[in-house]
Amino acid sequence: MLIVKLQFEKILKKPPKEALVWFLSTFFGSISAVVLGIGMLLPSNPLLIGERLIHSSYDYLFYFKKPIKPDGVVMVYMDEESHRELNQPYDMGWDRAVHAQLLNKLTDDGVKAVAYDIVFSGAHPKNPNGDYEFAKAIKRNGKVILGAEFMIDSVSGGSTFSRAYDPLFDAAACPLGIVQVYADQDFMVRKHLHVPPSPEEIEQSSLSWETARLVAVPITTNSAERFKDRWLNYYGPPGTIQWISFHSALNTPGGYFSNKVVFVGAFLKTVYSGQRKDEYITPYSGKGRFAPGVDIQATQFLNLYRGDWLERLGEKIEEIILIIFGIILGVYLIQLRPFNAIIFGVIFSGLVTVIAVYLFLYHRIWFPWIVMAAVQVPAATLWSWGYNSFRLYVQNRLLEQSLSAYVSPARVKQLLKQPDILQPGAEKQTLSILFSDIENFTHISEGMDSDELAQIMNDYFENGVAKIYETDGTVIKFIGDSIFAVWNAPLPQSDHAIRAAQSGLLLSKAVDTFIKSGKGPNLRTRIGLHTGVADVGNFGSKNRFDYTAIGESINLASRMEGLNKYLGTTLLATGELRNATNQEFIWRYLGRFKLKGFEKAVDVYELISEADKENSVDKWITDFEQAVRKFQSGQFEEAKKEFKNLLSQFPDDAPSHFYVKEIEELKKSALHIGWRGEIEIKEK
Repeated sequence: MLIVKLQFEKILKKPPKEALVWFLSTFFGSISAVVLGIGMLLPSNPLLIGERLIHSSYDYLFYFKKPIKPDGVVMVYMDEESHRELNQPYDMGWDRAVHAQLLNKLTDDGVKAVAYDIVFSGAHPKNPNGDYEFAKAIKRNGKVILGAEFMIDSVSGGSTFSRAYDPLFDAAACPLGIVQVYADQDFMVRKHLHVPPSPEEIEQSSLSWETARLVAVPITTNSAERFKDRWLNYYGPPGTIQWISFHSALNTPGGYFSNKVVFVGAFLKTVYSGQRKDEYITPYSGKGRFAPGVDIQATQFLNLYRGDWLERLGEKIEEIILIIFGIILGVYLIQLRPFNAIIFGVIFSGLVTVIAVYLFLYHRIWFPWIVMAAVQVPAATLWSWGYNSFRLYVQNRLLEQSLSAYVSPARVKQLLKQPDILQPGAEKQTLSILFSDIENFTHISEGMDSDELAQIMNDYFENGVAKIYETDGTVIKFIGDSIFAVWNAPLPQSDHAIRAAQSGLLLSKAVDTFIKSGKGPNLRTRIGLHTGVADVGNFGSKNRFDYTAIGESINLASRMEGLNKYLGTTLLATGELRNATNQEFIWRYLGRFKLKGFEKAVDVYELISEADKENSVDKWITDFEQAVRKFQSGQFEEAKKEFKNLLSQFPDDAPSHFYVKEIEELKKSALHIGWRGEIEIKEK
């Protein structure tokens, strides 16, 4: 019950809604295991499945028990060989003079007792004198238990009692013993039968009980013990208990049966037409190996004699065990993922088996453990598997929907293999970051119908996001008209800086295509790129997924996007991202800038195109960088001259205009000590 207690303590800490779901799922898992388990104990369960499982719980335990050879009993078989050797018929009882001969031999050997698993009813039809010889031998021995038979008519319901022929009955000083055994429908004898199955009260008990009472087995001194349930503890396969053929017994050396209890009975492989064999199945019965009735009687006697019969746990105790076990299964297995539930279900079944075998071997106790191992465990496991499979399916669909807002469908399939991404928390990760923003969006949207604006923005974002997904980027969120995306998270990408730069170029072209399509106004998009360390992960909860990234690197990428409006550019990146692209692109160095919120100046580059594209801007880029270097070294006039020269060739080059204006401003103010060419951007 410790498992249940710990699970309840754990669930009490959960939110009420989650606790209710847990309670209901646990309840149905437990109730299915409990109801099915208890149902198997009912005698009227469908198709007698429960009875078969209960019987199997008894039978299979003997697979773990090594056969032993008990002392004190010898069985004398009236077998085929004895029929032939003694010239006895198959279609009627043996000549009782032969029985007298054996009994006198046993008496001379000093036998302890003799039990006949035979009903000597009526006089012998061919040799009545043999009856009197046998009666005389019985009286001479003085310790003979004769068999009796109690029959119930299946049609009328009446009963008949058949006992030994009067002369034989009168000669026996001991009570009769009922020869029937308690066989189940599968012809296996599992339970001792000490009281005949009849509502009528009779004095006689089973042959084995009366034999035990004759030899003063202690348990038989208490008459109440006769009515208690006991189960047979078999010692091994048929033939394990010492036996000898009837004809051989007549010729044994003197003293062979000394101080032994002898059981005499038939063991025939064939019988005459209309007669049922007195054979039964035992847990040790292999193919074609049946035990004669006398073997069952001898085993029952030895159980009493040795005190090693089997006991079954009481009905109430078994029900309590099944209830507790069902609850434990329901509470524990429901917490596990489907595969783990199956593994632990197998472990639970194995544990029940080990306990059952231990109690059987060392305490001679058995209980319907297969009901627990083969019904309750599978029921609870199946419920857990079904419930958690459905829950995981729903969870995966929700996760898929959540992730589809961040990454491409192909990327979603990869991420679904990493369910830990749902866990709240973040980790530091080197990312490549993209921020985009529409220039003058507020002015553009003024006076526009809301439905029209929504349609334009949906089309705009759909085109933009497609280009980010094309490079396996992760769209973190839309902030107004801005797109925030990262690379190298949640899955690692060794070339994340290159992917981010490629996405920046693709996004720019996609916007140009969108504008030319005539679907909306002229939306000029500015893009900022940066590579740096940030905290990235699920900043929501288990129930609300919010994957994002925060940190100084995120702010810097956003500042890069904002710097575009000062420089009149479209696509800017920091030196960190540019240096990580391995010369895959053509860049223009725009100088060092000190941005709001950052103490250190940042090298800024403009992304022109991919390096393998044909272009004619190489010298222009070199000339511009040379002018910037002169500006940074304080050679303002020379720098201004070179910028104006560039403007004469490229009059629309906004960064050159920016530097000409900046030089004029710097001339009006004194430079601070330690100035190294950085330009401080003061946002309005």
